[in-house]
Amino acid sequence: MTPRTVLTIAGSDSGGGAGIQADLKVFAALGAYGTSVVTAVTAQNTRGVDAVLSLPPRTVTDQLDSVLTDFAVRAVKTGMLGSPAVADAVVEAARDDRLPHLVVDPVLVATSGHALGAVATVERLLPFARVATPNCAEAAALTGGRVDTVEEMVVAAAALSAGGPDYVVVTGGDMDAETAVDVLHGDGGTTLFRAPRVSTRHNHGTGCSFSAAVTVRLALGDSVPAAVAAAKKYVTGALLGARDWELGAGRGPLDHFSWSA
Repeated sequence: MTPRTVLTIAGSDSGGGAGIQADLKVFAALGAYGTSVVTAVTAQNTRGVDAVLSLPPRTVTDQLDSVLTDFAVRAVKTGMLGSPAVADAVVEAARDDRLPHLVVDPVLVATSGHALGAVATVERLLPFARVATPNCAEAAALTGGRVDTVEEMVVAAAALSAGGPDYVVVTGGDMDAETAVDVLHGDGGTTLFRAPRVSTRHNHGTGCSFSAAVTVRLALGDSVPAAVAAAKKYVTGALLGARDWELGAGRGPLDHFSWSA
């Protein structure tokens, strides 16, 4: 059977734990054929981001045209966009209905604290999103409020959903609690997804991996709640698989292919 094709529009992570590299690993692990549009090149590893180079908007548009005119793309995710001009190029494609089942991962800050995007850049895409997947810090930046508790996650998800996306899932993996809670808001109200928190330093790229998994499941025909549930299960397993690894000196990557299962 021909695999479903999915597309990631994001930055490159030279350490391989997040961005384009993580997305393509997730696509392959979950049975989809991955294509990519690179928006920026970063010099980074498990310890942090050393440099960022945003690509020209025309280069991004050329990549989009090459992929979308040849492949039957079933779902698309965005990550780091790099610049407002690049965001505008992606928005133009979304406005023309060329980005089906769009999942927007509003990448604003790397795990190391390095700024990778601006709120205004992300806000350009939200009205076109089928699903937006901010973590608590990103949800706070986008709403201008505090998002430190599950109750505040619920409020933030509803507020962001009112701004355009069909669904918003605020991920709680960065909260300090024994249970990792994700809050989904959209058609049908609010749903909470819970899983035991995995104690590990190998958590670099969890947001990218989660949104990529949602994208694959949408391409395979899942409803949004089913896709979110499957993505949470996948990321939890990837965290468990990598928890005893010794890759890099900082926040290491996930076990995307269940090598340690």
